[in-house]
Amino acid sequence: MTYKHLFFDLDHTLWDFERNSAESLTDIYHNFELINHGVMSLGDFVRAFLEINTQLWNDFDRGLIAHTYIREHRFRLVFEALKVENVAFGSALGEEYLKLLPQKAHLLDGAVALLEYCANKNYQLHIVTNGFDSIQASKMQSSGIHHYFQHVVTNERAGAKKPDAQIFAYALQAAGAQPQESLMIGDNWEADIMGALRFGIDAAFYNPKKVSFETKPTYDVQHLDELKSIL
Repeated sequence: MTYKHLFFDLDHTLWDFERNSAESLTDIYHNFELINHGVMSLGDFVRAFLEINTQLWNDFDRGLIAHTYIREHRFRLVFEALKVENVAFGSALGEEYLKLLPQKAHLLDGAVALLEYCANKNYQLHIVTNGFDSIQASKMQSSGIHHYFQHVVTNERAGAKKPDAQIFAYALQAAGAQPQESLMIGDNWEADIMGALRFGIDAAFYNPKKVSFETKPTYDVQHLDELKSIL
């Protein structure tokens, strides 16, 4: 298959969400002196946040909650999970987290090498993300990868989120691309892979944990370097 357009997810596919998030949460833990507010373990704080945040984004992908719910409630839910009675603190932490997180620059192993490889091969590169417009733009600036991409399609711009067909239609139209000349690359099975496949776009599943599903993606890779043999 000869592709012209590559559509990348951002978080967990190129941008190292877990590492960047953990660094941001560590800053928050110390800056807000959470140990004095009943959060006795930094590790428990980070683990609870990542678990709850993942579930909230899964609920968002399934259309069960809105973006605003994630922003407004995730730290409250973290405190509840840790049995810390300080809900009022959550709002300030949420604002600080959204300020710190996009400033973090860690990318997943092989991300820059892959983007450079694709750029040298004259692929047209684009981002398709369910993340917040301004937050995603800041992440790409901070990590130094914004210049690789011609279009950044968010659910805010498209008026729909992955896996809805509308966001893929919007992305293809923005890029001037046809489904048969396009490849979606992402880590989220439902949002990235099934969303693309249902729209007639080939999909490469970035799958470092080797998760298996009944439906087969076009490609299944455990490391970003493996995509070079495909492209």
